[in-house]
Amino acid sequence: MISRTHTTIIFAILPLVIVGLFLVNLWFGSVPIDWKDVWTALFTNGGVSTAAQIIVVQYRLPQAITALSVGVGLSIAGLLLQTTFNNPLAGPSVLGISAGASLGVALLVLIGGVAGSFMSNTIAIMGDLAMVFAAFGGALIVLLIIVFVSGKIGNAVTVLIIGIMIGYLVSAVVGTLQFFSNSEDLHAFILWGLGSFSKTSNLQSMSILAITTIVVFVVLIFSKPLNALLLGKQYAISSGFNVKIMQTVLILIAGFLIALDTAFTGPIAFLGLAVPHIARSFFKTSNHSILIPATALIGAALALGCNLVSKLPGYDASLPINAVTSIVGAPIVIWVIIKGRRISNG
Repeated sequence: MISRTHTTIIFAILPLVIVGLFLVNLWFGSVPIDWKDVWTALFTNGGVSTAAQIIVVQYRLPQAITALSVGVGLSIAGLLLQTTFNNPLAGPSVLGISAGASLGVALLVLIGGVAGSFMSNTIAIMGDLAMVFAAFGGALIVLLIIVFVSGKIGNAVTVLIIGIMIGYLVSAVVGTLQFFSNSEDLHAFILWGLGSFSKTSNLQSMSILAITTIVVFVVLIFSKPLNALLLGKQYAISSGFNVKIMQTVLILIAGFLIALDTAFTGPIAFLGLAVPHIARSFFKTSNHSILIPATALIGAALALGCNLVSKLPGYDASLPINAVTSIVGAPIVIWVIIKGRRISNG
């Protein structure tokens, strides 16, 4: 573990990095806007062109807030799952919750064309909000199944395997729906599946941020139980914790965060899997009273950084956020696997 001074320095630097990345996200984009105009658009109602005001306040601001919130939410969810299942490769996708969100959107979008004009018109009127409800509903159903199984079985490894199987089953259903769908509906579903931080309004992004912040403070209360669980099930039981209830609550919290974020942004790869490992590497500790805020801060910074990279300097188009997070996250996962093999061989 690094010294308390170094920990304090890193915790002081990370918020500054987040603020810097957040401001750069507001300034940088396909449409060049002077930094003074960005500042004026944020804090006054006039003084800049209407186009600049709309771009900064209605597009870039909610996008940056959403990136920050989702980075925190998915990273905390990944940390909870890795500790709960005592598996360094556990992440938001392993329980099938992200796949459940995909199924909800697939049922809405892909069956919408088959169901006829009424369904298509309903989707058109509700717009992205219909996809949000569908994704959250699908994720919530899978989450409730996982929590029910967890309550009945109580074995984290078995629950993990069942979650993976549910993910495969749901993916098979989604694949079948894709096979029978028309090209336009399939295109809309694929675009949603690429992930994006730009689908939210100011109200939606602020709601995600508020809910995520509350959940993070709730998770901090579980620091001691998480530390005990990390040392083994028997140690947690001897410390006076009800492991079965604790695991169910942690899975429920992680699943809620995944469902919330996936519903608004689509599935975002590798953030929840990679960030907890970055936090452990930076702080050289497994103490969750340090890891939880560290994971939240690093997750926010990484998501804002990935969103910035996705804007492709010099081009009008943007990369799918999943492509950027995969480029960042995949090497970290490979490193974790290699490091694990070295430790076991050693």
